[in-house]
Amino acid sequence: MSLSVRLMEIPKVMLITPKSHVDGRGHFVETWSKRAFSSVGIDADFVQDNQSLSMFAGTLRGLHFQRPPFEQAKLVRVIRGSIFDVAVDLRPGSTSFGCWCAATMTGEKHEEMFVPRGFAHGFLTLEPNTVVAYKVDAPYSPQHEGGIRWDDPSLGISWPEVADQFSISPKDLELPLLTALER
Repeated sequence: MSLSVRLMEIPKVMLITPKSHVDGRGHFVETWSKRAFSSVGIDADFVQDNQSLSMFAGTLRGLHFQRPPFEQAKLVRVIRGSIFDVAVDLRPGSTSFGCWCAATMTGEKHEEMFVPRGFAHGFLTLEPNTVVAYKVDAPYSPQHEGGIRWDDPSLGISWPEVADQFSISPKDLELPLLTALER
């Protein structure tokens, strides 16, 4: 498996593009190989795969995280459509605490974002009927789930304008600001 890796602005967050094999029938992409990903420093032991369908452009999901001991590293990819994918550093003592990085990812280009443990994650769909899949290295625990507001002014995330208004779950609209989190 051949990988192209771009380190993001925050250390340990990576944008990975696996090699795509294209012929007259279509394409083949190996999206996960423990050996190949270990060679670029990703040694997560993934235990669960998740997938979402967002019917509308402008669907915003996040910013979510799991508290210890159920923190999750994620490997996020787009199967169909495109997203603006965001990771926010919440690691205590990190010099980039509260900073964010983002990448636009598409199903056509097969990019994957590795989001390490200790980060909040969210995405905005850029087109209708977008399908996103991601692996996590710890099981979901409702008692340990957390999140921060997508529009927290202290974060200053520059979300793209893709719709008259974002489609956001009532639960995500009630998330606290970063300053309300216990460190």
